[in-house]
Amino acid sequence: MTHVQPELFSIAEPQMVDLFAGPGGLDVAARWLGVTAHGIEWDANACATREAADLATTWADVREYGPKDFPTASLLTGGPPCQTYTVAGSGAGRRALDRVLELVRRMADGHEVTHRVAELDDERTGLVLEPLRWALEAADRGTAYEAIVLEQVPAVLPVWVAVADALKTVGYKTACGILHTEEFGVPQTRRRAILIARLDHKPELPKPTHRRYRKGIARTEGSPQLRPWQTIGDALGRNSPFVVISNYGTGGDPRARGRRRSDEPAATVTGKISRNRVMTETGESGRFTVQEAGRLQTFPPDYPWSGNDISQQIGNAIPPRLAAHVLAAALDREIDEAALDEAVRAHWRSAVEAPLARAI
Repeated sequence: MTHVQPELFSIAEPQMVDLFAGPGGLDVAARWLGVTAHGIEWDANACATREAADLATTWADVREYGPKDFPTASLLTGGPPCQTYTVAGSGAGRRALDRVLELVRRMADGHEVTHRVAELDDERTGLVLEPLRWALEAADRGTAYEAIVLEQVPAVLPVWVAVADALKTVGYKTACGILHTEEFGVPQTRRRAILIARLDHKPELPKPTHRRYRKGIARTEGSPQLRPWQTIGDALGRNSPFVVISNYGTGGDPRARGRRRSDEPAATVTGKISRNRVMTETGESGRFTVQEAGRLQTFPPDYPWSGNDISQQIGNAIPPRLAAHVLAAALDREIDEAALDEAVRAHWRSAVEAPLARAI
C-alpha cells in the first residue's frame, strides 16, 4: 500500500492522525464530520478494508512513526490493542496493568522507557503507551495536538486515567470515563473507555442521546428527553421476529449462552459475531452476513469489508456512530441527530453534502 501524504489543513478544518486505525471506525466518523483523517495500521486485513474504502492509510507499525511524520495534524486519536489488560484468570493482566501504570508515570516525568517496554511479557501490552509518546513528543516539538481522543475496552480505563495525569504535565485538560454505546444510538450494548484531552479548555464527554438498555424494561420507559434505544431488527431492516443466540456462554459456561431478541439491542459485537445463530419463530437457523454484522456496529450498509478475518475486523472496531459523538465532543461540535441517522443509513460512496455537526 502506498503512503498517502497528509494534506494541509486550516484550524477550522483539522486533520486527524489515527493510531491503530483498524478498518476505519474513527475514520468513518471523521468523514461524517468533515474532518480529514489519516490512519496508521499494521494489520494487512484491516488495511485491505481501508484501501477498498479509500481511507488514507500508512501500512506500518505505529512505533516506527511519530508526530514529525504528520506535522500538520491537530487531532490525535487511537485505540491500541487491549488483549493483555483483562484482570481475569491468572492475574497476568493485573500485573501488566500495574507495570504499564508505572511506565506512564515515568514517561510523564520525562524518562525514556523503551528498554522497560521491551521487557514486558507481551509486546502488545506496551502499545497502549504509543499515543502518550506521540502526544509528549509533539508537545516537545512545540506542535502539541489541539485535541486527543483515545478509546478502548473498560479494563483500560485505569491506563487512560494515568495518561490523563501525564497529559496534564504538558498543559492538557482532560475528561475520561465509560460510555455505553446504546446511549448514542448504536443497536448494541457495548462499553468503551474514552479519554478526551484539549489544550485550550477542559472538555466534556458526550452526553447520551438515547436511553440505556435495561433487560425487561421497555424502550418507552425513561427520560422523555432521550430517544429509545435502537433494536437489532430496526438496524437490519428485518420485520419478522428472531432471536440471536451467542456462540459462547455467559461467565464461561457454554450452557448459559446469551440471547437477545430482535426487539432488543444486540449484545457486544465481537470477532466471533459470525458464529452467532439467528433463530426465527419457525425454528430456522442462520447467521448474520458480514454487512449485517457491520450494521450492528453502525458501519454503512455497503461498507467494503475486504481481506480475511472480517468478523474480527468488525468486532475490533469502535462503532462509527459512537466515534462521531466522541469526536464531536473533542472538537466542540454539536451533532445533528437527524443528519447522523441519515449518514448511518447512507451508502458509503454517497457524497457527504455537509458535515453533520456544527460548532457549539
